[in-house]
Amino acid sequence: MIEAVYQAQREALKVPEDDRQIRYIEHKREHFSVPPGKSENYTFVEIIMFPGRSRDAKRNLYRAIVRRFGELGIEAKDIFIVLHEPPLENWGIRGGVPASEVDLGFDTNV
Repeated sequence: MIEAVYQAQREALKVPEDDRQIRYIEHKREHFSVPPGKSENYTFVEIIMFPGRSRDAKRNLYRAIVRRFGELGIEAKDIFIVLHEPPLENWGIRGGVPASEVDLGFDTNV
């Protein structure tokens, strides 16, 4: 699943090749409520990312995740995706420097 999300981000958001800031957390059934009408494969994807991506890029990301998860046997109806885009000044990177003050090395305006 990590690879599926990473490849979807590479495809839709044009993230750098070495940008694998992804974690996978699986919850026990008794610790995670599955919404009505969803299967035991219900998957909640939450992505925190730099702001700047277009609606089309986000739409392409959703589609790429759904397509790649489908290849893993997870139906589209069981996938829920939420994006969070904190402003660059709210990211402390490269030793605690605000991301708004550094050259990120890639374009977020895709």
